[in-house]
Amino acid sequence: MKTSDFYFDLPQELIAQDPLEDRSSSRLLMLDKKSGEIKHEVFKNITEYLKPGDCLVLNNTRVLPARLMGVKADTKAAVEVLLLKRRENDIWETLVKPGKKCRPGTKLCFGEGLLTAEVLDIVEEGNRLIQFSYEGIFEEVLDQLGEMPLPPYITHKLQDKNRYQTVYAKYDGSAAAPTAGLHFTHELLSQIEEKGVKIAYVTLHVGLGTFRPVKVDNVLEHHMHSEYYQVSKEAAETINETKEKGGRVICVGTTSCRTIESAADENGKLEECCGDTEIFIYPGYRFKVLDCLITNFHLPESTLVMLVSALAGREHVLDAYQQAVKEEYRFFSFGDAMFVTNDLQ
Repeated sequence: MKTSDFYFDLPQELIAQDPLEDRSSSRLLMLDKKSGEIKHEVFKNITEYLKPGDCLVLNNTRVLPARLMGVKADTKAAVEVLLLKRRENDIWETLVKPGKKCRPGTKLCFGEGLLTAEVLDIVEEGNRLIQFSYEGIFEEVLDQLGEMPLPPYITHKLQDKNRYQTVYAKYDGSAAAPTAGLHFTHELLSQIEEKGVKIAYVTLHVGLGTFRPVKVDNVLEHHMHSEYYQVSKEAAETINETKEKGGRVICVGTTSCRTIESAADENGKLEECCGDTEIFIYPGYRFKVLDCLITNFHLPESTLVMLVSALAGREHVLDAYQQAVKEEYRFFSFGDAMFVTNDLQ
């Protein structure tokens, strides 16, 4: 299986640069995973395609304003630090630009001294371990100084930080948003629950590896990045009960999918658990829990396109993407959505 098998041509102008004013007014491409049939909808009408007894699985991670713009304490040269993962207390694994001039011992300053830092070590892939110093609560300082770590393909400045958060975001820890969830409003979630659809919240802290391209020709040689996940007792019971009663488990986003597929045993049962996952889902994978998927449109040759192809078949997915390009759907993080279903009516 070659990485190039998942290539499609995407005009630059279809990459969404700004979120829509109304989250739920995005377009929605419906794809039947068995027949490949396609239907065009508006996201807020998704309630018509959900059934009593179904379960929506949502990732309630919260994006940290993890991009810090500062200077080197000695030369005042500009430096950009991106928080990737908290190692312990105030020590973080980070991505630093320019990295070559930030060797161990380098001291950094942000917000005119409101936050200071020292580079401790260089680790895997050139990332830096940095220890931060500050007065008060780190999250409050970060909220004051940090910017949202938007993907590199978004060049416009985000006017409202909350538009890169889902309305149900709860637990800090992500370097990127679980973007399929950006289409939901509180009102839409209420309508879904009123219809008899259960909602299960899981947590997976999205890492920047999400944006890293697959650099090998053979898909099987790609190594996935590690991400922390957590499944609560309540979520596990809700999902198990849904499967037992014949309902559909519908994951909102590839991160929710990767969480429950990582946490499930061989029989598709879930228990309360947490840990790190490097699960790589590509065609040939047998899903243990997931039945359907709500997702955004992803980058060509990405692991995310491969995951969707594992569910609906590469040919069906690439055909759907060609249709989306033809119909001028909006792509990527702030773009439109796709519902890969098993019951398109």
